[in-house]
This record gives sequence, C-alpha cells and structure tokens, in this order.
Amino acid sequence: MASLRREGVSMYEMPLSVDELWSRIRDEARGLVDYEPLLASFYHATIIGHTDLRGALSFLLSSKLADEVVSAMALREIIEQAYEADECLIEAACADIQAVCTRDPAVERFSTVLLYLKGFQAIQAHRVAHWMWQQDRRSLALYIQSRVSTIFQVDIHPAANIGFGVMFDHATGIVVGETCVIENDVSILQSVTLGGTGKESGDRHPKIRKGVMIGAGSKILGNIEVGECARVGAGSVVLNAVPPHTTVVGVPAQVVGCAGCDTPALDMDQTIRNAEPDCDGDQNSDKAPCNRKHA
Repeated sequence: MASLRREGVSMYEMPLSVDELWSRIRDEARGLVDYEPLLASFYHATIIGHTDLRGALSFLLSSKLADEVVSAMALREIIEQAYEADECLIEAACADIQAVCTRDPAVERFSTVLLYLKGFQAIQAHRVAHWMWQQDRRSLALYIQSRVSTIFQVDIHPAANIGFGVMFDHATGIVVGETCVIENDVSILQSVTLGGTGKESGDRHPKIRKGVMIGAGSKILGNIEVGECARVGAGSVVLNAVPPHTTVVGVPAQVVGCAGCDTPALDMDQTIRNAEPDCDGDQNSDKAPCNRKHA
C-alpha cells in the first residue's frame, strides 16, 4: 500500500506506488506487442520507450492537445515543467489509473486507462492547467482548458479542485465550474454538470465530498454540498444539499433512502429501487434515511 502526500487533511493510500504501477504498465505493453505486432510502434512510442509514467503521460497529453499553432514539443515542455515542480500530479495520475481499473469492469489493464480513456486524460490535462492557474499563468491554463474541451468534450475550469482517485466514466459532456471542489474517490459518469445557477460571482459551484457517485446526465447546480459517500441517480437535477450516505433522485432531486453501500463511488451500483431502506435495513422505518453514525 503506497501513501501519498497530504491531500486536504488526510493521507491518500493506493495499492501500488507510482513505480510499481509503471512497471506493470510496461509489462502489459510488452505483452501487447506480442499479441498485436501491428501496434508495436505505437506501444513503443507511448509506453515502452519511456523510463517512467511522467514521461509517458507528458508525451501522450502533448500529442493529444497539440494543434497547428502550439506544437506537441512546446506543450510537452510546459507539462514537464508542472510535473517537475509538483510530483503530486503524477501521484494523482497513478491513483486515478488504479481507481478506474478497480471500478470499471470493462477495463482489464492499467495501460488501457493511460492510452485510451479520455476521462482519465482530461483529468490529467486539467491537473496541469490547474497548476498553471495557481502559478498565475492563466492564459496558458485557459488555453489547455479549451483544448481539453475541444479534444475530449470535457470542460473543466482550471481553478476547479479535483482530488485523488477520481474517475470520469465515458466522460463526454462533463462540465465542472470554476469554484467546484471534487474530493478523493469520486466517480462521475457522462453528461454531468457541476454548475452555477445564474450570473452570480464568487463561490457558486458544488462541493462533491469523498466517495460520491454521480449518475449519467445529472445536473448539480449552485454552491451546495453533496455529502460524503452520497449517491445521485442518473438524470437528477440537484438544487439543494445532499446529506451524507444518502441516495437522491428526480427532478428536482429528493432523498429516497440511504446510499446502499459504504462508498458508492467504489461500488458503482446505479440501481435505484422504488423504496430504499434506511441504513439499518428497515424498509418501513420512520427514521430519516442513513441516520446511522459514520466515522
């Protein structure tokens, strides 16, 4: 179990360290060369030819985001600057890769996440843009945001804060506003908006606490909190705060019961039953949903 630097107020732990994960990814790539020789040059260029995850990721992102004005070489230099200044960016990427492999049954290899999943790639590009934003290089941060939106169809404002172990599943159409916070171990599906409610300025976007799962097409609007380990059903419109460890569904969203498990983002159970029991398992309880104590 590898422990990362402080993220908020707690340490983030993951099964494999950055070096261990990279070793696994390179082994996978070598096996894939034997399995599909036609892609040998691709696997060498993207994985086998690099000494570490940092080099591979900077190569992949710069290749994806380059255009006729800003070259891949120039972009890679910018990305490497961020990685050199803050090793936490690569640690976060390592956590994100493992999160996707744990939660998505369609993903069988770590290398699949790195090479092909645009939700992962969009988050990693955002991490670089966020670092640039914090360094007051805001024009460059906004440029990266624009390229991410164009290439991946994911729009994340550079000022938004995203934690470790975050999965954007499918990812198309995800929008994350400027003052949004997404904590550790959150899973978000396609076409989710974490937006404001109008033209107000200041702190105006949702705060998504750790362990939350947000179903496809959901809209969460305003400076409201989605509590720890809550679950938002697909297609819901959330306008009010969501209590921890609950399930909300509907337009507008309402609490229908407990979250159904300890950490919805990890379990990824999107089944919403007609009547969810409270967290003591009592279908007919008159107590509020999820009234049990949580650490």
